[in-house]
Amino acid sequence: MVKAVAVLGSSEGVTGTIHFVQEGSGPTTVTGSLAGLKPGLHGFHVHALGDTTNGCLSTGSHFNPNNKEHGAPEDENRHAGDLGNVNVGDDDSSHWTKQHHRKGGCCPC
Repeated sequence: MVKAVAVLGSSEGVTGTIHFVQEGSGPTTVTGSLAGLKPGLHGFHVHALGDTTNGCLSTGSHFNPNNKEHGAPEDENRHAGDLGNVNVGDDDSSHWTKQHHRKGGCCPC
């Protein structure tokens, strides 16, 4: 089993926690909770680097170990870090669980 947690915070007041869990080569379950975003759909993706010292300039590109094209979560040809959209409600928060299926897991490791 592989587990990872991302704790999010920004100077603009966005906060959240994202949990990733994958057993063997099964789907990755992503559970998230966000607060402080404007209501509506927001793109959700993982960047290659965890360095947020200079905002989006220091996070690198989307996580893409297989050198795929940008795509939707259901597309076979997509960055492993392309995770679709999350919907933020009128209360400026979002809570969700999604499963992401990748043949052989997220990468060819």
